Amino acid sequence: MKLVGVIGSGIMGSGIAEVVAKSGIDVVIRSRSQETADATKTAIENSLKKQVAKSKITQDQQEAAMAHICVTSKLEDLANCDLIIESVAEDLATKKELFTALDKVVKPTCILSTNTSTLPVIEMAKSTNRPDKVCGIHFFNPAVLMPLVEVIRPVTASDETIAQANDFVKACAKDAVQVVDRAGFIVNALLFPYLNNAIAMLEAGTATMEDIDVAMKGGCNFPMGPFALLDLVGLDTSVAILNALHSEFESANLEPRPTLKQLVSQGKLGRKTKQGFYSY
Repeated sequence: MKLVGVIGSGIMGSGIAEVVAKSGIDVVIRSRSQETADATKTAIENSLKKQVAKSKITQDQQEAAMAHICVTSKLEDLANCDLIIESVAEDLATKKELFTALDKVVKPTCILSTNTSTLPVIEMAKSTNRPDKVCGIHFFNPAVLMPLVEVIRPVTASDETIAQANDFVKACAKDAVQVVDRAGFIVNALLFPYLNNAIAMLEAGTATMEDIDVAMKGGCNFPMGPFALLDLVGLDTSVAILNALHSEFESANLEPRPTLKQLVSQGKLGRKTKQGFYSY
């Protein structure tokens, strides 16, 4: 991959773009406005500067990474990309519309991939005239630190597409795991029933959320408890994932808990809004 396009200027989009640039691959970040695109580039530069200050990378490495990054608000500027990774809102209709538009803009050999955490990749593939070149490449938050990437294979994807996606992940110094296109893939299909059950335990009055978090860190050696993790993931994203899992597997255990939905309705989405289960 010589040129990778990243669509989305949020935490995941900027994190993925930083990973790609640090790997020595040119990356163009597309946002809906030039202002947010420029802000994303600045955020990446600030992230790299912090890493220099902590002696995790050198000044030369910071400058080299930034030299690989350009930003745009125009979809047409992605025309020469070898790979596109979309990281826009976790909404299937939005993603399908984007994939249809991309299919008309990028070169025939370009792979179109999604960073969705649970939505059906096949639906995005069917929105294009290149379903064999569509797959999922799911980074985890924060993308710069998390070593795992799920490579999701819809039934339409070719062996070549999946091989190229795996090679790209390895080039980014990440660990690739392959998974079929099923809601939640590996990690979220196992993780979110646990998170939902933690909320049910809180609602039942079994323990406080603080004690539940302490227990799961101390008893299972998890880096953070379920409520801190929910806030990190984003409560709106968590609802979307649980809804997708519930729709696919039809288990009452996967229906988002009332407390979670209530917080989202109040605009308390976790760390990104400074309020969720905890205040930040």
